[in-house]
Amino acid sequence: MKDTNFKFDMAELDKYFKKLDDMAKKDFKQGIAEWFEACGYEFLDVVQDEIIRREVVDTRQLLHSFHKGKDGNIWKSENKGLTLTVGTDIDYAVAVNDGHWTCAKGEIARWVPGFWKGDRFYYQKGAKTGMLLKQQWIEGRHYWEGAIKIFEKMFNKSLENKMEEWKNKYWR
Repeated sequence: MKDTNFKFDMAELDKYFKKLDDMAKKDFKQGIAEWFEACGYEFLDVVQDEIIRREVVDTRQLLHSFHKGKDGNIWKSENKGLTLTVGTDIDYAVAVNDGHWTCAKGEIARWVPGFWKGDRFYYQKGAKTGMLLKQQWIEGRHYWEGAIKIFEKMFNKSLENKMEEWKNKYWR
């Protein structure tokens, strides 16, 4: 065996890492953060569309909680914009999505104060009129899972387009 040494040429890999480092120093991270924020807005729009499409009975509080800056909205950007959390803290959002019992465990029925206007019931704290709810399961509308499925497809296509755009912009 003449040559027992094997030599790796890392020059091309070094050039690649240098390009990545140069990209990071430019406005690339800012571009990612801006794209993430735009994706957040898109996702909130998809959630709203799913709430409407699935005909979720709502006083619009739930629907409007899926806007940036609205009551009940969760919009947190961390790690220089590279982590984005969106959602709602409206307490009944999970019950509407997942399903729920009309009464607490062990209750046969419960009184809900309010009034009827046409075929719609309006809750009114302390009202002398209202309705008696009997214990039953209300199936969830699963708007959240539907929105995630739709958005995953949109996100993947958007990411492909952004990667191509970023390659053309930063990879010179």
